[in-house]
Amino acid sequence: MTTTQPTRLTARTPEDLLAMVPVVLGFAPEDSVVMLTFGADHPFHARVDLPDSRGDVREVVAALLDPVRAHRVRRVVFVIYAGDHAFATHVSRSLVRSFGAAGVEVIDVLRADGSRWFPVLRSRPGVPEWGVPYDLSAHAFTAQSVLDGRVTHGSRAELRATLGTDADGVSALVEQVRCWQDRPGQPAGEAAWASSLVRQHAKEGTPVSDVDAARLLVGIGDLQARDAVWMLMTRANAPEHVAFWTDLVRRSPEDLVAPPAALLAFAAWLSGHGALAWCAVDRCREAYPGYRLAGYIADALTRAVPPGVWDDQLFWASLDDPA
Repeated sequence: MTTTQPTRLTARTPEDLLAMVPVVLGFAPEDSVVMLTFGADHPFHARVDLPDSRGDVREVVAALLDPVRAHRVRRVVFVIYAGDHAFATHVSRSLVRSFGAAGVEVIDVLRADGSRWFPVLRSRPGVPEWGVPYDLSAHAFTAQSVLDGRVTHGSRAELRATLGTDADGVSALVEQVRCWQDRPGQPAGEAAWASSLVRQHAKEGTPVSDVDAARLLVGIGDLQARDAVWMLMTRANAPEHVAFWTDLVRRSPEDLVAPPAALLAFAAWLSGHGALAWCAVDRCREAYPGYRLAGYIADALTRAVPPGVWDDQLFWASLDDPA
């Protein structure tokens, strides 16, 4: 499930809702169930894959309802991205029934197929059965997101591709990585060196040299060095760390990519970019399925834990051997 913190947008029409979704998620969803929440102390928005069959609907409903209950959400809107109207209606009825039983009001349910939207649960005056065409390219929300510097990708796969391997970047690091791995022991003060390096380049937005990138990637394989750079992150500087660790993930050899990918996932979650955080978690787990920090972040995303709860002392006290 993708979860993200809400951008302040006010939707008054179905077209507004459809324009809001890619802005808050960071990509245009396909074959998805998207939930927009309202009336909670910590509102959030979420996306799950459209279930493959009717037998999978209950699991999807539970994945969306569990965090809604935990955060005491009072009202929700669903947008179902699907070409099959009958199946979308079945999913909608299951959502409305389960959420209603939990005391959560379902304000509306829409279906969208990429070019037209359709009411699902009830007819709307003036809306034909063949749906209403929509074009989000000129919508005010889309324009505002561009002005705000928010990048909206055409699909989740397109977002995921931003973390793809930079073959030239990896090749440039291979020899340097071998040199650091062949050293008899880590240099004294490696954690302090890594912390200083990351702080400087993240703040200045500058790329790390191949020599320093190789040393850092080898160094953060050790938990002390990794945790030293992890603890630099705050909600204020998280976007800077997203940019820094994205670059390192793309330049990292496969056997060293898990720590920077997990750090990127954390920075993305802290920034409120749940979709990017999930992509980074996936990237980490591809290389190291049992990497524990990725598991913690995945759990936070699944439970829609808001970034505002981040507090160094409380968070660290709750972790047991955060490998």
